[in-house]
Amino acid sequence: MSPGEILTVVLTVLFGATLQGSVGFGMGLIASPILILIDPRFVPGPILLSTTVLTVLLVYRERTAIDFHGIQWAMVGRLVGTVLASAILLVVSADQLVLLIGVFILSAVGMSLSGFRFDPIRPVLVVAGMLSGLLGTIASVGGPPMALVYQHAAGARIRSTMSGFFLLGTILSLGALWYVGRFGAYEIQLTLVMLPSVLTGFVLSKWTAVYVDRGYVRPAVLSVAAGAGLLVIIRQFV
Repeated sequence: MSPGEILTVVLTVLFGATLQGSVGFGMGLIASPILILIDPRFVPGPILLSTTVLTVLLVYRERTAIDFHGIQWAMVGRLVGTVLASAILLVVSADQLVLLIGVFILSAVGMSLSGFRFDPIRPVLVVAGMLSGLLGTIASVGGPPMALVYQHAAGARIRSTMSGFFLLGTILSLGALWYVGRFGAYEIQLTLVMLPSVLTGFVLSKWTAVYVDRGYVRPAVLSVAAGAGLLVIIRQFV
């Protein structure tokens, strides 16, 4: 990578990690469509591994507000979604994957803007977990389905529960990627490029999280994600 590309990675991951540390999700939404333009192999493995590091830190910081019951049922769906995603990765080409990521991101934004209220009951959690497993394993953007379920909860509840879910889910997804040959030494090298920004974003989110309930961060996340998703799709046709 050139110095300019490395700088882009550093700043993009820093922004994404700060957002995820503030609202419970966002790193995959922000980083995937930009990093994939620099090196397609950033997605999904390196983003998932760096997100795992971030979620470990967030789970510890917000551990008193976790909804363990919700995580339990969402993980049932996550397992199903991860298996389906692994099968997809065996037959989808790199170019098709890029296009799918753009579509998935726009779909995720649409879900977040839909306005429907889905309470965190057992069937809803299982379905949200399955969708998160699909999106997370294929495109590193597994946050929106679970965020939609918990969007009416308190900020600490959202951050802690989604972080706990992501921690278990990303480990599962990374195992699936390794099994199908989509995660190895090169992906670990790319992850190391991202980690300083992940750690810095976590530190910054301690202060930005204070403003989450005032509604300032979520509109910015959705706007940037939609623009990035469109950029990925347009790039495939020009």
